[in-house]
Amino acid sequence: MKRWGAAMFHLAVDLQVYLHREAVDFRKGINGLAALVEQSLQRDPFARAVYAFSNRRRDRVKLLLWDRNGFWLLTKRLEADRFMWPRQQAVLVLTIEQLHWLLEGIDIEAMRRHPWRAYRRVS
Repeated sequence: MKRWGAAMFHLAVDLQVYLHREAVDFRKGINGLAALVEQSLQRDPFARAVYAFSNRRRDRVKLLLWDRNGFWLLTKRLEADRFMWPRQQAVLVLTIEQLHWLLEGIDIEAMRRHPWRAYRRVS
């Protein structure tokens, strides 16, 4: 049996990721999710961004993004596990790296980076 890599796709690292914290009805397709982007997230579904949604059981994720002339709708379904969906504010902005962590099952709320340091001189 062939094993696939950790991520089957790569998104541009400069894309913003907007995470919809509340569970959504997964019968929604592109039009329904695009309407949620406008109404609930108050964002432009045609913007250079990825919009992430999860179902109530947190075993499925849908990603919606616009690509020049059409929408992409990507779905991931877990067979036995659950996604560690952040419990912060209703709309959470992530990096692509954090999105990949989330899709891999990492609790991104538990991840802490070193603070960004800016120095004026070496000595």
